[in-house]
Amino acid sequence: MGVSDVLEISIRTLLAVVVLFLLTKVLGKRQVTQLSLFEYITGITIGNLAGSITLDLDTDWYLGVVALALWTMISFGIEIVQLKSKKMRDFIDSTGTVIIRSGKIMESNLRKEKLTIDELMESLRKKRAFKIADVEFAIIEPSGDINVLLTRENQPLTPKDIGLQVAPEQVPQVIIMDGKLQDKGLIASGFTREWLNQQLQLLDLKVEEILVGQVQSDGQLYIDVYEDKVQVEVAKPLVSSPSPQPVSVPWHARPVQKAALLAALKKCEAEMMLFGLTTKGQEAQDLLAKCSQQLEEMVTQIKPV
Repeated sequence: MGVSDVLEISIRTLLAVVVLFLLTKVLGKRQVTQLSLFEYITGITIGNLAGSITLDLDTDWYLGVVALALWTMISFGIEIVQLKSKKMRDFIDSTGTVIIRSGKIMESNLRKEKLTIDELMESLRKKRAFKIADVEFAIIEPSGDINVLLTRENQPLTPKDIGLQVAPEQVPQVIIMDGKLQDKGLIASGFTREWLNQQLQLLDLKVEEILVGQVQSDGQLYIDVYEDKVQVEVAKPLVSSPSPQPVSVPWHARPVQKAALLAALKKCEAEMMLFGLTTKGQEAQDLLAKCSQQLEEMVTQIKPV
């Protein structure tokens, strides 16, 4: 292999990388993240063609580019057809299959999907469903993911279940990245540079010393410095070394914290009442009733705030 061959392989490799990048952009992100059966075949074929373009010096490179373009056009055309026709989507991508219904495993569907009990249990554990009896509905999607719906009594209690209105969740915003201020994130968070400078002065830090600075959804400022000399936890004061100094919590974070406290108290009250209804001991019932009444008084005091 001479110098000319090495140069030609280098040029072909760069060309293949550029062509693959452009074709992937055309096919969209789904080509990378959620491959259907046909897209999987397309990806393998396009990769093999790109490899042939790079190393097969006996073949004209433009023929490989033509083959890549044809495969991309076919794949893109099938995606358009899938967008317009549900029957084609079901035929190409298939549909979801129910594998658990009302705590009962559907054995025939399990065999149809070539899924073992061990694989099913592993997937359930990833969804924090350790008991099959706790699963109301489980379905395996065309992508291979298993989605689980727990029975009503095993679903987590939410503020909506107890009729509690909470403040809307705010999107966390990165305001410092790689030692540089991110004005776009700072504006989106609703804070100003003066506020940020005040918080950094309390920590004796400069923007250049910070790897990541983020305003959390509850208004807390999270900071991670390059030297890892700052320990940060959400909803706790930020601490710097060697002289710890607290950072003030923004005013709009306080209603969120009080709403969270109220939700926790209401949850305790509901669970205590439920336990009081199921227990048989009179002494335990009296104690639970007394504690429940005290919790109710606390909730009444917090609600106006």
